[in-house]
Amino acid sequence: MKRFPEHQLNAKIRRSRDTTALSRLGLLLFCGLVLAGGFVFAAKQHFAAVQFGYENEHLRTERKKLIEENQRLALEKERAIAPDKLEPAARRLGLRPARPGQIGNTDKR
Repeated sequence: MKRFPEHQLNAKIRRSRDTTALSRLGLLLFCGLVLAGGFVFAAKQHFAAVQFGYENEHLRTERKKLIEENQRLALEKERAIAPDKLEPAARRLGLRPARPGQIGNTDKR
């Protein structure tokens, strides 16, 4: 039993041309580029934020060191100008304490 004839005459079938396919592909490409650009921009922002965080932490530690150094220098300055240190140094330079007659009253009434 033969179901198909041996020589079937098939006509060539032509599809109709899709004129919107190129515009859809262009739109898809544009949307993909916008999405990829958004990811790149977000990654750039993230890495910049991380870098600023590291720099901020470095500046905080440097500020803390500078404050400690400032406190140390202020304490050293206070020790250097203490009266018990100044008096012997002044005597070595040949200075003497002021006498009551040497101090004049500059108040003019």
